[in-house]
Amino acid sequence: MQLGFFDLPWWGVVIVTLALTHITIASVTIFLHRHQAHRSLDLHPVPSHFFRFWLWLTTGQVTKEWASIHRKHHAKCETKEDPHSPQIFGIKKVLLEGYELYKQESRNPETLSRYGHGTPDDWLERNIYSKHSIWGIVIMLIIDVLLFGPIGLTIWAVQMAWIPVTAAGIINGAGHYWGYRNYQCADASTNLLPWGILIGGEELHNNHHAYATSAKLSTRPYEFDIGWMYIRTLQFLGLAKAKKLPPQVRLDRTKTVCDADTLQAVITNRYEVLSKYAKTLKHTYREEITQLKLAMPDFGTLDMKRVKQWLHLDADALSEQEKLKLSLVIQNSKNLSVAYTLRQELAAIWQRSTATKEQLVKDLEDWCRRAEDSGIEALQQFSRRLRCYA
Repeated sequence: MQLGFFDLPWWGVVIVTLALTHITIASVTIFLHRHQAHRSLDLHPVPSHFFRFWLWLTTGQVTKEWASIHRKHHAKCETKEDPHSPQIFGIKKVLLEGYELYKQESRNPETLSRYGHGTPDDWLERNIYSKHSIWGIVIMLIIDVLLFGPIGLTIWAVQMAWIPVTAAGIINGAGHYWGYRNYQCADASTNLLPWGILIGGEELHNNHHAYATSAKLSTRPYEFDIGWMYIRTLQFLGLAKAKKLPPQVRLDRTKTVCDADTLQAVITNRYEVLSKYAKTLKHTYREEITQLKLAMPDFGTLDMKRVKQWLHLDADALSEQEKLKLSLVIQNSKNLSVAYTLRQELAAIWQRSTATKEQLVKDLEDWCRRAEDSGIEALQQFSRRLRCYA
């Protein structure tokens, strides 16, 4: 006996559930995240309101709350004021109780007041979406049961759990704990997978933290951001416009001296610069550490894998104990000491906000000269390439 408008086989139920939850994910990443929280794209009123209406039905989400909490996460990332950092709360709590952390922060009026600017404030938002957020998910329950019968309850339950599990749990938790990193940001963000499909491209979380205002989350040729594919489709239809994308490195091989353009390009691409530095020096670090372990067996008590990681980080990102262990290693290797010191000095160039442009250009040129005089081939290659930034 058919109890709903559609009588679906089990596989049909799975497909419908995945399709409905994927629309919700697309609404979160395109509307809430890229459009509202970061203003990285403009949306035509038609898709903008569709996304807002769909999120009301499937999450009861208040746009101002989501945008405010996410903006605060970026502003206070990995600190005690971060609403949901696994580095602070622990990975277990964020994975399993991420939604509770979100709801707790949504009750903080200071967060909404400080970070909620520019979010929708029309009649529908004030009188329907924000005022009666529970109505949407009740209406969705009724629709699911009418369309699919009793199994509609299961479809609805999955819809309700989808964002708390994938966004509040997986992205906010695992996205700051496990995975690979293209960029050495000041936070602990990671890319969970190079193919952002199931969670709409949000899997590329490290890329997002490096270039937070970019409408596109993929930055490597092998990475895929399905959310960006949807935005491109909306652009083709005249319903969206991307405002900012990740910067692209441009090299002028004829340049041999740093100038103002070099400085600007290096600052703009600073995360790419540090990523390239790490890759260029990787072989040098491995050789030096191998020689140290052979010459000084006592170093076998140190976790050299961790030491290699520390060599690629800002000194401020290390604990006092980690700094002490790293110092013990580099003081026994001139090449490691030079490479690590130059890495810290390079990062300091774009952190000197009070210096004039002329002074920063001079500092960058001096840095390149010292890198090329170091006698370390990898540093010399990196420096010559750095001069070519345009």
